[in-house]
Amino acid sequence: MGILEKISEIEKEIARTQKNKATEYHLGLLKAKLAKYRAQLLEPSKSASSKGEGFDVMKSGDARVALIGFPSVGLEASKEQRGLLLPEPPRRGQRRLFQLFSSHPSKLPSQVGETSLLPAPSTFLSLMTSTASEAASYEFTTLTCIPGVIEYKGANIQLLDLPGIIEGAAQGKGRGRQVIAVARTADVVIMMLDATKGEVQRSLLEKELESVGIRLNKHKPNIYFKPRKGGGVSFNSTVTLTQCSEKLVQLILHEYKIFNAEVLFREDCSPDEFIDVIVGNRVYMPCLYVYNKIDQISMEEVDRLARKPNSVVISCGMKLNLDYLLEMLWEYLALTCIYTKKRGQRPDFTDAIILRKGASVEHVCHRIHRSLASQFKYALVWGTSTKYSPQRVGLTHTMEHEDVIQIVKK
Repeated sequence: MGILEKISEIEKEIARTQKNKATEYHLGLLKAKLAKYRAQLLEPSKSASSKGEGFDVMKSGDARVALIGFPSVGLEASKEQRGLLLPEPPRRGQRRLFQLFSSHPSKLPSQVGETSLLPAPSTFLSLMTSTASEAASYEFTTLTCIPGVIEYKGANIQLLDLPGIIEGAAQGKGRGRQVIAVARTADVVIMMLDATKGEVQRSLLEKELESVGIRLNKHKPNIYFKPRKGGGVSFNSTVTLTQCSEKLVQLILHEYKIFNAEVLFREDCSPDEFIDVIVGNRVYMPCLYVYNKIDQISMEEVDRLARKPNSVVISCGMKLNLDYLLEMLWEYLALTCIYTKKRGQRPDFTDAIILRKGASVEHVCHRIHRSLASQFKYALVWGTSTKYSPQRVGLTHTMEHEDVIQIVKK
């Protein structure tokens, strides 16, 4: 029996097993076996790889965003439907989520006809960057990873248009493993969904990404785990556990042939989260769910989708709400622009240093030059991170967005 057959059998066994107190240990063992087989499935094949266009793209810019979706998610409405407005504008007091265009076809954006045949990720890439993606009315138009760069608030954000994912991509269908492997290198995932069938697509895509170790909008479990040479399993917890017990933890460890380890739960975690800690190759990244084609659904449905957490509603064909999507993307990337200033001169607002939110003066020094931190004496900072401007600070001072810094060397 191959790995795929074993995975299928375990998934069926989990589905037909009723979850209760008596079966929790059995389910924990099944989940541990399932994670182990999936990890084996993701291991690269020892045989020679087939020749063809690769998916690896050199990382450039200040951040990387992966666009993931099903094939042809972006097929827009017919010409007759493109001239129609949504049924009614947002009611008074509601947040205006997007900008409506005139119902007159001549006032619609000129690019509607050019982008309406693209899958949603390709459409978004073409609208936001200068990169052209092939347009066609059939599925799998995008067969390789197409990069593009968008300039926003002084930062260069690399967008990767990945080929459409089909069900079973985690098992290698439709070159799914290569697509998902590139997605693991991104800082943020944008999941492009069809607003007319977004719930089905969202659950399928989440399942595929979950099965290859990508955890969306989750944090790493606060569990201390360290294998050791002897002494058995030492289990402790600082909180009350409702999902895991010491016996279940030992059973899961024995499944991975680990008989000596130190385990400390600092939060109430599930068996799946504990398995993630043992495996150690999980990727935790923010995900933005983008529902495209909102011009084809009712206003009530648009309002319902827009209120979902981590969700944005857009229409690539009619260019609705794209500015708000960029603002949300900037928040999820958590980037900070820092401007530099030389003594006796004005700040240089044309070339910003892009760092992660929470970066310190020391990070700024390392970005400018690797030896600058060792020659650092003090810095003068203007901006919201200081009590007054300029304020004399040290290496540990935390910078905020659009601060200006002048570094003084010894």
